[in-house]
Amino acid sequence: MFKLINPLRTIRPTNLVSKVKPLSALRFNSDFNFKPLGSIPKQIKYTQDHEWLTVHENGSCFLGITKYAAEALGDATFIELPEVNEVFEAGDTIGSVESVKSASEIYTPVGGKVRAVNEVLSGNPGLINQDPMGEGWLIELEVETENFDELMDEEGYKEFLNQ
Repeated sequence: MFKLINPLRTIRPTNLVSKVKPLSALRFNSDFNFKPLGSIPKQIKYTQDHEWLTVHENGSCFLGITKYAAEALGDATFIELPEVNEVFEAGDTIGSVESVKSASEIYTPVGGKVRAVNEVLSGNPGLINQDPMGEGWLIELEVETENFDELMDEEGYKEFLNQ
């Protein structure tokens, strides 16, 4: 997926104590509710930058931020997303999220071509906070390769959060 947003990169450490819950306080939402194509994804992967990536039978991948990232960012006020048909390599910046706490860049953990962006977010950026692992998805990608070995599954992400 992309190296989506890492809100901890942009929040100054002095502000973290009062504004971000400790990882141990995180309520992990295992009921992943992202079904834009009317079917359950064949794979769900996570990054250490608190992004998720779904892989669907038709070859499309969707990217979003996890509940942890949404909580760490605070209330989103503006979301910048790429243009449809833009091509990115893994690690590229694809946009940004501005919130009441900070501004964070969004990265892609995999390379690919943007098929669609979630246009709803331009008029309702708070949707990324309300439903980050569902209706608050960011982009749909056509990936160059389905090599997701460096990404974590749900169990791996839970373990990562508890470290």
